[in-house]
Amino acid sequence: MRYGIAFKLGLLLATFGVVAMGIVGYYSYAGSRATLLSAAQRDLLTATQVLGRNFKASIDGIADDARLLASLPTTPAIVSAHNAVTADREKEVLGETFAAMMALHPEYFQIRLIGAGDHGLELVRVDRDADQLAHVPATDLQEKAHYPYVFNTLLLGRGRVYLSDITINHEEGVHSGLHKPTVRVATPVVAGDGKVLGLIVINLDLNSLFARLKSDLPNAYQLYLSNHWGDYLIHPNPAQAFGFDQGRRIFIQEFFEPVASLINGQSASVVTSIEGAEQSHDGLVAAFVRLPFGGSADKHFVILGLSQPLENVVREIKRLGWTTVQMTLALGVLAVVLAALVSRAVTGPLRNMVDAVGLFSKEQVVRELPSTNSDEIGLLARSLNDMQTTIVANLHELNESRQALKHLAQHDSLTGLPNRALFDDRLGQAVSQARRDQTRMALMFVDLDGFKAVNDTYGHHVGDCLLIAAAQRMQTCVRNVDTVGRLGGDEFVVLLNHVEKDVDALLVAEKICLALNQPFDLDGRHMDISSSIGVAIFPAHGSDELTLSRSADAAMYLAKESGGNRVRLFGA
Repeated sequence: MRYGIAFKLGLLLATFGVVAMGIVGYYSYAGSRATLLSAAQRDLLTATQVLGRNFKASIDGIADDARLLASLPTTPAIVSAHNAVTADREKEVLGETFAAMMALHPEYFQIRLIGAGDHGLELVRVDRDADQLAHVPATDLQEKAHYPYVFNTLLLGRGRVYLSDITINHEEGVHSGLHKPTVRVATPVVAGDGKVLGLIVINLDLNSLFARLKSDLPNAYQLYLSNHWGDYLIHPNPAQAFGFDQGRRIFIQEFFEPVASLINGQSASVVTSIEGAEQSHDGLVAAFVRLPFGGSADKHFVILGLSQPLENVVREIKRLGWTTVQMTLALGVLAVVLAALVSRAVTGPLRNMVDAVGLFSKEQVVRELPSTNSDEIGLLARSLNDMQTTIVANLHELNESRQALKHLAQHDSLTGLPNRALFDDRLGQAVSQARRDQTRMALMFVDLDGFKAVNDTYGHHVGDCLLIAAAQRMQTCVRNVDTVGRLGGDEFVVLLNHVEKDVDALLVAEKICLALNQPFDLDGRHMDISSSIGVAIFPAHGSDELTLSRSADAAMYLAKESGGNRVRLFGA
């Protein structure tokens, strides 16, 4: 049964229809996914804003606690007390008050009363030590006047609060708070006449505070906090936080680029999504807000953010995606059936052509294609038949040329012996083989004595004939596995791949020397030459190609300087 072009085109259009259905399904899925993502971003931004308000409320509550402690009658009395016994009793009472407040607030890891005099000496200090509260004895109290949170707080008026930058606590003597993220909340202790007597300082455990604030959020939410420069202060990966404390800067805006608008003051909140984020294989959805912290909103602020894996957001939409996939698969089965019909009617002749071309490309076998059809396929078959015939002829010619060029590149054009490049390659292989098998091999340098005189007397033609005859005689003196090469001029080299003893190589060298010393009848002329041969043995005279060649060359020159027509073993 013959199918016309119209039927074939109908099948192709049906295939395009299936593709179109797939594209429509994909974009429906993508649109639903974008809608759900937008809703998740709004919810995440709301959660971030609520968390930010709770954080600010917590800081305000800590400030109120500091003011409360500073306003207690006992506090200024301790700083200004002149009676040591009375002061000790009051310090004990204040210490118990500190401990009671810390028991109510697990995020406080230190509360101190610091005097304005005596270089900022601590007067009362309670530290959190694991699950215990430690009242620090007087002998362990320290001077703190050089710390910014001390001298800056002493400049404030009654009821004012100083909020330090968020840093890693490096103050020695601290128990649980050492080397942990902290913020110091301080307020001055003021006498009735307005004189600043000292200050109350509450050290806040930042991680504990945010753990409490985040406890009502889903576990999948991840928390970020940065300072006004963008340095991470809190990060899901602790190694990324407080990089500046370790001599490196890790900025939030480098990973979440939209956050740069918060740092620049261009916006108060941003939401974004990142595909394939390092914290989540499938990406993240994140929201960030800018919060005033410790001063004016323009100069002192922090960036607070929440993120969750994109997978959590799109889990529902994946169900729709699976339904879309099932529909696409069903249509794909139909497309396969249609493709089989197309293949039988349209691609059969093309498959024969592909098989013929494949066979031709692998084995250069020409398969005659049927070319009786008068349509475009028949024309293509005839063209392929002509092309195969032409290519076969060209390939034969090309292979012959390639072999000739390869031989010319590796052999001396006059004698047909391996040239320097090919000989060096064989020498390298022989040295590697001998080193691997721990055997011996020999290298000879052969120089023809009196060749220059023959060349000058009889001309280059006779000299060339002499070189050819000398090369042939040397080849008869060695084994098939050995190599005779010409380096240039009247210099030859001989490689003996395996020798048992030095004398074996010397016997071959003597045989070559004797063969070259026999008279030559060239172009009707009778002439005599001799040779100087230097022999080097691997590994005794060289453990690599260069050293072995230098040894053989040096031995050859010694043979020539000794009058020529002789063999010389290197070092002998």
